[in-house]
Amino acid sequence: MKESGGRKQGALSPCAACKLLRRRCAKDCVFAPYFPADEPQKFASVHKVFGASNVNKMLQELPEHQRSDAVSSMVYEANARVRDPVYGCVGAISSLQQQIDSLQTQLAIAQAEVVHMRMRQFGSSSSSNYPPSATMDMVVDHTNASESLWSC
Repeated sequence: MKESGGRKQGALSPCAACKLLRRRCAKDCVFAPYFPADEPQKFASVHKVFGASNVNKMLQELPEHQRSDAVSSMVYEANARVRDPVYGCVGAISSLQQQIDSLQTQLAIAQAEVVHMRMRQFGSSSSSNYPPSATMDMVVDHTNASESLWSC
């Protein structure tokens, strides 16, 4: 168990949760290992979104080896909810997915342009052997460029 996170050796400094809730920090405080006194904003955002009672219940229902990951997830979600109260981290994920879609489209266009340039270069170097009507020119269609190549 991570014991040094919320308390200093010797002095009983209350963890960030107990300090915010204005209560005495017990020796077996469930919050102390995960919400150290020097990171008060961490618990403040989790408390604002989930409530201290719910966080307490969640942590006590989990085995100790999973609590740290659960607290990290709660802190991430709480911070996302503070920034975007409606969508939370789903809004951030959606925004990143849109960026990925846009970048994939740009990449596909760039790759098509490279192929087009190579075909032109190949065509101009080999066109001396063929009549002008026999050379091929590739056309890149940009009409559906805004649609994602990978969207479901």
